Amino acid sequence: MAQELLTEIHGNGDPLVMVHGLGGTANAFGPQAEVLSRFFRVIRMDLPGSGRTPASGPVSIESLTDCVISVLEQHGAGSPAHVVGHSMGTIVCQHLAVRRPDLVRSLALIGPLAQPPDGARTAVRARAAKAREEGMTGIAEAIVQGGTSAATKAAKPETAAFIRELLTRQDPEGYALTCEALAAAVAAPVEQLTCPSLLITGSEDGTSPAPSVRALAMRIAGSKLVIIPACGHWATLEAPSAVNDALLNFYFTT
Repeated sequence: MAQELLTEIHGNGDPLVMVHGLGGTANAFGPQAEVLSRFFRVIRMDLPGSGRTPASGPVSIESLTDCVISVLEQHGAGSPAHVVGHSMGTIVCQHLAVRRPDLVRSLALIGPLAQPPDGARTAVRARAAKAREEGMTGIAEAIVQGGTSAATKAAKPETAAFIRELLTRQDPEGYALTCEALAAAVAAPVEQLTCPSLLITGSEDGTSPAPSVRALAMRIAGSKLVIIPACGHWATLEAPSAVNDALLNFYFTT
């Protein structure tokens, strides 16, 4: 049985579920939920090991996918949902859409990954060990420096500070378990997808660089690709207006 998650629901209309990435929480989609809840029933959650949902056992991409399926079955009102993911959450969303296409009306992947490259797997496992040994402060500072754009660091100190706060508030053991889940992730067979799909990345996203995202988009039939200039990996917070515009255009023109 999937673990019960801390879940927030706002708005009315067709269900739209948001799945955060490593180090994120439901709050990583705050700027999007504010806008999208005017049109949709927005469902956000803290995945096990993240934010306000402690891990109650091992964490894997499969177990996280099970959790999202449970949330959709409980809160989706029997309708297929628009599904939005960020970073590691996009891997979960891809597996969800392949396993349960009946639950997914559309797929929007922000800072998407098919699976981590081999070098990244080693680095993420080392980050898990660092979290257990030293806590989250050093990890948070490194991610803000490496994961956000030059423009964010120079002109949006409040955004950089919020990302740092998201990370420093994580439970180190829960974060480590989630790191290990990401390090073990395997790609979903996205060639099987038939739902409308949108991929978004930042021009300065080193985790999901544009060439890799473009290659992933080519594997998903009929998908659309948006590259946001002067934006890093935390696009939902670094460039909220651009992300919102891309999502609304996708939903109302598809």
